[in-house]
Amino acid sequence: MAKTPFVLDQRPLTEATSAHAGLLATSRAFRSLGYPQLIEENLKVRKRRRGFSEAQMIESIVLLQTLGGECPEDIGLLAHDRCLERGLGYAPAKVTAVREFLQEFHEEELEALRPPREEQKSFIFPSSGNLEALQEVQAAGVARIAEMYQSQGQQQKIATIDQDATIIESHKKAAYSHYKGGRGYQPMLALWAEADLVVADEFRDGNVPAGQRPLSCSRMAFSALPSTVEQRYFRGDSACYERELLQWLSSKEREGEPGGPIGFAISADMGRELSAAVAAVKEKQWKTIEREADGTLRQCAEVDFVPSERYEQKGSLPLRYVGLRILKPQGLLFADGSDREHFAVVSNLDWEGSRLLQWHREKAGTIEHVHDELKNALGGGHMPSQKFGANAGWFRLALLSYNLASAIKGLCLGVEERTARLKRYRLLMVHIAGRMNRNNCVMTLRLCASQQTITRMAAVWEIFKLPTQATSAKPLGRSA
Repeated sequence: MAKTPFVLDQRPLTEATSAHAGLLATSRAFRSLGYPQLIEENLKVRKRRRGFSEAQMIESIVLLQTLGGECPEDIGLLAHDRCLERGLGYAPAKVTAVREFLQEFHEEELEALRPPREEQKSFIFPSSGNLEALQEVQAAGVARIAEMYQSQGQQQKIATIDQDATIIESHKKAAYSHYKGGRGYQPMLALWAEADLVVADEFRDGNVPAGQRPLSCSRMAFSALPSTVEQRYFRGDSACYERELLQWLSSKEREGEPGGPIGFAISADMGRELSAAVAAVKEKQWKTIEREADGTLRQCAEVDFVPSERYEQKGSLPLRYVGLRILKPQGLLFADGSDREHFAVVSNLDWEGSRLLQWHREKAGTIEHVHDELKNALGGGHMPSQKFGANAGWFRLALLSYNLASAIKGLCLGVEERTARLKRYRLLMVHIAGRMNRNNCVMTLRLCASQQTITRMAAVWEIFKLPTQATSAKPLGRSA
């Protein structure tokens, strides 16, 4: 090992090669799902006919975020890649073009509605017309992905919406202080848990509490569900324990909607009245549902509680409260010196208590996982601009990138690979060396990868149908 058996040839390769040829699978899915047409129909950003189309700009940003880019400046990762350029049919946009495109999602007229900064009042920034159009594209894309699941025999008839807000730290001057002491933004997301697709979001300033008007995001989420859904559910934390949302979810009007009524379970705000009601539950009513390794017991019980503020519509059945008690074994205490903690869930479902609590607890493995992926694996954790609308557009495109990767995993990968986090997904489907060559007027993508990797890529080409000029019938990866 004191020597190496080669020398470095400093001449650059002139062939159309790429270290990220797997990105063309993302482009294939993006185009096969009809995103370019949806964008053309809904989003009108360009002021001049020349230059990149809206679809090309969004595809460039989606490819950037799929590759792991965290800001517009990272678009240089796609530059001078002749293999990608040939596969896409255009050279990806430059950083200046990306930033100018994002600026189009911001409207100064809406900025004028914001209260003076010295007042520090929480203000939910209205969506610009372009942001609303992007939400329409997102919802239509979700419907088309659901259709593809159905065509593959994976029926998506149940939709559980998991809604939660997350904090994105930012040191920009335009960012507002949040409840954890820093500054940033606090967007709210709604995830279709069974399909692992983000169906709606509401980008917010950091000083907007998660419990402020959660209904607007919920409405967008349920309106984005496809008509094939036959059962609808909702899960949320205590930020969703809000009168208007609870009344809307439990309203009898939901029964006449496509998909029927909405069954829900939401963490209740443990105020003084509810805490007293849970503490008053008799000892014999507590049922142990789980024993942890250190002997801690998780117990549930029905709670006889009627809040002083009415949370249900007039004439509807009273909401049900199920208490959760976490009881430490003798000799162990919580940080506050007590041996027990109490929580409660409010619901309109008649499920057995332990099943209800376990189902509600599963939310931690869905929406919180998405928060982590968006902020740490996609570009959602870094805001590119001082302008609110530009940041909202960048974040919404991160959601589109997440949905595309989720669709590819769910439709094309094996069972064990479908739960792969984005870091592993890039190793499976993105960081693949390839070369674009032409033979007898047929352009072919040749991959420098194992047969298993090539089989995964071939599955994307098979499932995400797309017309092509290539006429060769030879399978991907074989010699021309």
